[in-house]
Amino acid sequence: QVQLVESGGGLVQPGGSLRLSCAASGSIFSINRMGWYRQAPGKQRELVAHITNGGSGNYAGSVKGRFTISRDNAKNTVYLQMNSLKPEDTAVYYCNIVSGGWRNDYWGQGTQVTVSS
Repeated sequence: QVQLVESGGGLVQPGGSLRLSCAASGSIFSINRMGWYRQAPGKQRELVAHITNGGSGNYAGSVKGRFTISRDNAKNTVYLQMNSLKPEDTAVYYCNIVSGGWRNDYWGQGTQVTVSS
């Protein structure tokens, strides 16, 4: 059984930084894509960033230039470095991994990020 365990969320002041991590455990093969989504109160879940096997990152326009996604294939881990955080970045952040020829879709339990002074 595959589990995604996220860490690194918390409370930070505007302009601050946080680094999220998501480690996959269990039998997971042929990862196609790893990514991060977020959901703010009263809003739909939205894509933050995802990264392909080749290491190319794709970002939502609202975070481009501030957030960086990376991965460690040997550890089945994906990271999200978040800089210059804004109050509007406040949300629950979810890790997502797609594998097995795009047939398997795994989600983490979510980690809260709060940006407030």
